[in-house]
Amino acid sequence: MNTDFLSSVVAPRRWSNDMAAIALTIAGSDSGGGAGIQADLKAMSALGVYGASVVTAVTAQNTRAVTAVHGIPLDVIRAQIDAVLSDLDVGAIKIGMLATPEIIETVADALSGYAGPIVLDPVMIAKSGDALLAGDAIQTLTDLLIPRATVLTPNLPEAGRLLEQNEAQSPDEMVAQGLALCAKGAASVLMKGGHGQGEICHDLLVDGSGLVDEFTAQRRNTKNTHGTGCTLSSSISAGLAKGLSLRDSVAEAHAYLQGAIAQADGLCVGRGHGPVHHFHRAWSA
Repeated sequence: MNTDFLSSVVAPRRWSNDMAAIALTIAGSDSGGGAGIQADLKAMSALGVYGASVVTAVTAQNTRAVTAVHGIPLDVIRAQIDAVLSDLDVGAIKIGMLATPEIIETVADALSGYAGPIVLDPVMIAKSGDALLAGDAIQTLTDLLIPRATVLTPNLPEAGRLLEQNEAQSPDEMVAQGLALCAKGAASVLMKGGHGQGEICHDLLVDGSGLVDEFTAQRRNTKNTHGTGCTLSSSISAGLAKGLSLRDSVAEAHAYLQGAIAQADGLCVGRGHGPVHHFHRAWSA
């Protein structure tokens, strides 16, 4: 395979109406279709962006459990990234499940020449409670990929684990943890409040200068939230691929996800934590 392109910086073109915006997801596969690359590609498509994918792991997974995880060989992960970036004009990259330190190292090295925006979703635990990131991989993620992130998108348990702190209990604590994660190298952090309490869910976008943007929504009483983190991060990458600002990308992604959650119960997929409705704007459940 010709990888001469890696010798120079891979910079995406600015998206315009006469060409397709392209986003790449680097993540694990969910056989149940609700999370991982399946959710990412659905969200990208729903938002008018062509989605490409690099599979890092195959999971045997449904709405109730993850019963098996098989990591893709490192050379195959690298080959997928090289193949996509050598041909497709990728406007933004979303990174999700990486599973092991070795996979993290492979992805970080393969992206060393990429100059576009990166959305890093530090996937650690599935909705079912099953672990998706090895404990010894957290430091590798912090060292190699958080400094590359245009935006890091942790939920409250993930942010606490990355910082070795308790989960934030208030918006002020969320901001403080967001700033602490920016200090680890992320350009900005979207602290997701879905695991919080109260009738209103608060998502806070924090950058290293202390600037905070707040996105709020009514908390919905539903168990069908499988894949919400994957969907939100890939939706942000879709906006960035179209040339939107980070704030506008987050705003578009937030509104889209709330609509997907609102119609999730109508899908009736699976017997556990069902998926959100990625195509709620195209057809009603």
